[in-house]
Amino acid sequence: MHEEIAALEANHTWDIEPCPPTIVPLGCKWVYSVKVQSDGSLDRYKARLVALGNNQEYGVNYEETFALMAKMTTVRTILALVASSDWPLHQMDVKNAFLHGDIKECIYMKPLPELFPSPTSHVCKLRRSLYGLKQAPRTWFDKFRTTLLQFSFMQSKYDTSLFLRKSDMSIVILLVYVDNIVIAGSDSTLLG
Repeated sequence: MHEEIAALEANHTWDIEPCPPTIVPLGCKWVYSVKVQSDGSLDRYKARLVALGNNQEYGVNYEETFALMAKMTTVRTILALVASSDWPLHQMDVKNAFLHGDIKECIYMKPLPELFPSPTSHVCKLRRSLYGLKQAPRTWFDKFRTTLLQFSFMQSKYDTSLFLRKSDMSIVILLVYVDNIVIAGSDSTLLG
């Protein structure tokens, strides 16, 4: 729990403020899981604070929810290209990915008493996305896409989860699936 709380605080996920009288804030809860390594041995215990997005109302505190994911034909094509060209291939999981999305809507959440000894009239006004919110995958992808475009990547018009950065001498390929990224390219020094 301490790691999750530290990530939420470092990300400035919310502001504590009085609850507007017309707002019914969302609840939240801890979700616990056990992470295992590929050999089945214990890796770590994980705690995640999730908003109770099942109580969100369309048009009030969410609108767009669709998160783009790589098409399987694109995944197969990229893997075939990498294998036939003998290019390096990497995979990464973005830690706390959904916490990086910026929220446009006004979303208020009841703070957990063990986290904040705040007056009962105060709530968390979310600045960033949280797991459990209906728009969390979408806001993460939008932030990631904007960042890649700033670094001269081009987004494919055929599969919007595919990003390419080309030069005269090399190409870097990023393929996004929720919060997992496949990275490949012709020059291993650019992938490090």
